[in-house]
Amino acid sequence: MTFESFSFYLFSTILVGSALSVIFSRNPVHAALSLVLAFFTAAAIWLMLEAEFLAISLILVYVGAVMVLFLFVVMMLDININRMREGYWNYLLPAIVVSGIFLAELIVLISGRMVFEKPLEISAQITNEGNTLQLGRLLYTEYLYAFELAAVILLVAIVAAIALTLRRRKDMKVVSSSDQSSANRASRLKIVSMPVENGREREES
Repeated sequence: MTFESFSFYLFSTILVGSALSVIFSRNPVHAALSLVLAFFTAAAIWLMLEAEFLAISLILVYVGAVMVLFLFVVMMLDININRMREGYWNYLLPAIVVSGIFLAELIVLISGRMVFEKPLEISAQITNEGNTLQLGRLLYTEYLYAFELAAVILLVAIVAAIALTLRRRKDMKVVSSSDQSSANRASRLKIVSMPVENGREREES
């Protein structure tokens, strides 16, 4: 067994184990951390396949952004774990049905390609360029319109998410930058003359 084969089987075993931990873990924080481990091992497998861009994007986007957001949300929510355990086995049958359908689709897809399609004749040019440069050239030349359409859809989704969460409340304190910049000493400090109490007057006298 070569070192590449050993590394592949090692990363695959860790990936499958972390994925099972995500499914069967009762603690949501442990499940999120197991998913982070699964993403890291999947990125290592992408690196073995010489797909550096996919590996780095998987770590930066999913581990660096999505999973951090998941952890913040899970830790901020008051989740009753004992209550979650009560109805855990109620979802076993739907999970088995969905997993069986998904597995059947994968088997049909893979077997159909192996039976009905001819082997692909790959004529790759050996160059010194990395796959990241080649992928960028394809995105901005051949698939430019699809790339711009995806960017517009993401922009609309960001604006819609901000519009949905932006709700003004009556008890919310609004800070005006113009009022802050135009403030002076007279408006910030006010000296009030207060009468002396009767008790102090007697003590002083």
